[in-house]
Amino acid sequence: MASSVQSEHWAALSLELAMATESLSGSIVAVQSGHRLAASGIHWRSRLIVTANHMIRRSDELSITLPDHSSAPATLVGRDPGTDVALLKIEGVTALSTVQTTSTAELKVGHLVVAVGRSHLGDLAASSGIVARLGGPWRTWRGGQIDQLVRPDVTLYPGQAGSALMNARGQVLGMNTAALARMATITVPAITVDRVLEELLEHGHIRRPYLGLAMQTVSIPNDVRDRLKLESATGLLVMQVEADGPANRDGVMLGDVIISIHGNAAGDVADALAGLRTGDQAKLIIVRGGERRELSVNVGDRPTQK
Repeated sequence: MASSVQSEHWAALSLELAMATESLSGSIVAVQSGHRLAASGIHWRSRLIVTANHMIRRSDELSITLPDHSSAPATLVGRDPGTDVALLKIEGVTALSTVQTTSTAELKVGHLVVAVGRSHLGDLAASSGIVARLGGPWRTWRGGQIDQLVRPDVTLYPGQAGSALMNARGQVLGMNTAALARMATITVPAITVDRVLEELLEHGHIRRPYLGLAMQTVSIPNDVRDRLKLESATGLLVMQVEADGPANRDGVMLGDVIISIHGNAAGDVADALAGLRTGDQAKLIIVRGGERRELSVNVGDRPTQK
């Protein structure tokens, strides 16, 4: 009897997952972009498709394969290598529904999830697993800021980069990619996708703070610290100054040792720049020629990667 009840439970769960996957299929497309493999795309908002940036090779040859296997042209709105999110725009397509997204804040390790994508032929494709790991906000190896670490134990088969991660209610938790971690699938949470999407719509790229400096952490001698009344034992030695960069325009010189940037101790480059925003007037405390000085630098927008 117990075996029969258990079979019924599995059958019910299987049917629910199949129905949820099918209901999401009307929002999932395949993206053709000059790559030998297609990517999956998610109809995130009206006429806007979210997909995996690393799968886009040629932005002038973009098209999507719809659920009915027909195709339609698409144009690139913008892309963010840091989060591996690319945003496409489509026109004249009425057969797609938009997804219902939800927060990943209530996720727990062990929750059942499904990656829903579309093959290069336009067939619906899915793989299931559990949430294997959760964590706090983190920065990718390409400098993108992700609001929460979500690592599902799902396999991304060919064509599933850019697929949707679906919960048991049929809601989309985010976009899947294998480009942000070695040998692991990462889900870019919906809150991160929304933030990136808004900035891509406004600027066409993600604005990231830029000083135009190459810096290296160095120790500050005790006698210099005592004489200049410096709290930090380390600083950032300016190794290179970009000729057309913000720091050069505002007076930073090769050999300066930066003690703090905008109030953040400059012992580590990433930490020192973490609080900056494009357009800020950043206050720099530096040591130059054995003397303490203050400079104000207008934080620029990091040049877009080609």
